[in-house]
Amino acid sequence: MARILIIGAHGKVALQLAPALVARGDTVTGVIRNPAHEADVAATGAAPLVADVEALDEDQLTNIIAGNDAVVWSAGAGGGDPERTYTVDRDAAIRSMDAAAAADVRRYVMVSYFGARVDHGVPEGDSFFAYAEAKAAADAHLRASGLDWTIVAPSSLTLDEPTGRIDVAADTSGSVPRADVAAVIAVVLADPSTVHRTIRFNSGETPIAEAVAG
Repeated sequence: MARILIIGAHGKVALQLAPALVARGDTVTGVIRNPAHEADVAATGAAPLVADVEALDEDQLTNIIAGNDAVVWSAGAGGGDPERTYTVDRDAAIRSMDAAAAADVRRYVMVSYFGARVDHGVPEGDSFFAYAEAKAAADAHLRASGLDWTIVAPSSLTLDEPTGRIDVAADTSGSVPRADVAAVIAVVLADPSTVHRTIRFNSGETPIAEAVAG
C-alpha cells in the first residue's frame, strides 16, 4: 500500500489508473486544474486536488508532493499551442521532478510516448514538434534527476478494450489501449525492477506483469 500522487488525473489514462490503484489498497490523490473535474476524479476513489501545475513554482509543487510515496506525471497541454506545450509538458514537468527530489519522494513515473528521444526526427515545421521537443527535454531531465524513475512510453493510444498483454520489444510504434497503459503504470509502481528503465511498448502477446519485469 502506497500513497500515490497522479498529476493530470483527469486524463483518459489516469482515470483508469486511479481505480486500479485504489482497488489494491493504495491511497491516491489526483491533481487537476479544472474544479469541474473534481467529481470525475472522486468517482475513481482518488482524492481530487485542484492545483494548476503550470502556474505553481517549485516550492508550491514540493508542498503538494510531500508525504507521498510516488508521483505519476500524466499531465499535458493537449497539443495545439506550442508555447503552452513547452510550459506544461517540459517546464512544469521538470519543476515537478525537482520538487519530488526536494520533498524526498524518490519514486517518479513519467508517462511519455514511444518515439520520445532527443533525436526524435520530427521536423520543426510539424505541429507535433513542440510536443516531441518538450517530452525529450523532460525525459532527459528525469534520467539525470537522481530520482527512482521509470519512463512509460506507449505507442498510439486507442479506446479499444484492454487485452492485458503488451510487446516491449518492438522497434516501431503501433498502438495500445489506454486501459492497458494504465495497467502498465500500476504494475511499474509495484515493481522495483523497473526503476531507471524506459519501457516502450505496443499491444502484444506477453502478459503485462511479465513483459514489464523484463
